Amino acid sequence: MPMRNDDFAWDDLIGLLGEIGPLTVACSGGIDSRFLAHAGLQAGVPVALVHVCGPHVAPEESEYALAWAAGRGLGVRQLRLDPLHLPEVAAGSKERCYACKRFLFEQILSVATAPVCDGSNFSDAKGFRPGRRALLELGIRSPLAEAGLTKDMIRDLARRTGLARPDQQARACLLTRLPYGRTPDPSLLARLAEGERIVEEALTMAGYDEFPFRLRLCDTGCPELHLGREIDSPLLLLGLNEMLQTEGFSSIFVRVVPELSGYFDRIGNDTKR
Repeated sequence: MPMRNDDFAWDDLIGLLGEIGPLTVACSGGIDSRFLAHAGLQAGVPVALVHVCGPHVAPEESEYALAWAAGRGLGVRQLRLDPLHLPEVAAGSKERCYACKRFLFEQILSVATAPVCDGSNFSDAKGFRPGRRALLELGIRSPLAEAGLTKDMIRDLARRTGLARPDQQARACLLTRLPYGRTPDPSLLARLAEGERIVEEALTMAGYDEFPFRLRLCDTGCPELHLGREIDSPLLLLGLNEMLQTEGFSSIFVRVVPELSGYFDRIGNDTKR
């Protein structure tokens, strides 16, 4: 039986990681960066992790990243950084992702003892990713993208090679929940993170594991809960609405956004640059 494309890509990735040698992986705790670290271990190269925490990162993401690293016996260095002071971020500029990514990776580079890699994959090239420019400028390697691995291939290979939570949904930076022109503040970001925690917990209890969604503040200033696919339970949808209102999110509008992205400016099939 011929090998699958996934197998060829896996072999390419393992060979590439072997050529790079020791790695410093910027690990958010998401599926991509965890898979990269996992592949590094499979390639037999030393892997060190750096995890950035701050007001732009949900606490649960940091907790999971650290717990997963400990479970794999990987050393992880935490950097507590606050990008909210950056002019582009404070102004809600369209360059906020670029400025934030550059700031964060400059700090990671300052403590790294091996080439710094991130979990960007081949599918990311199709989306609006302003932070990619910062990574290219700083010389950050993206082995998953270099090996041609798409998101679907990563999930399949993660499942086949025993990586935990292969269907883990992306939880992008909390700043992407805000429209351009909105000044972020820690309390608002913390409320959004808590709201998403409540939604995820309720969805999981109802049997919707690893369900894609985003809680966003839209241009009107009203919050919206964007679902990656339909939920065929009116009672669950009503319950989500009521729980969010209890947390202070009034007049919640819930809608399905099939092309759900981590970036605020991609809604439905429209990508606004």
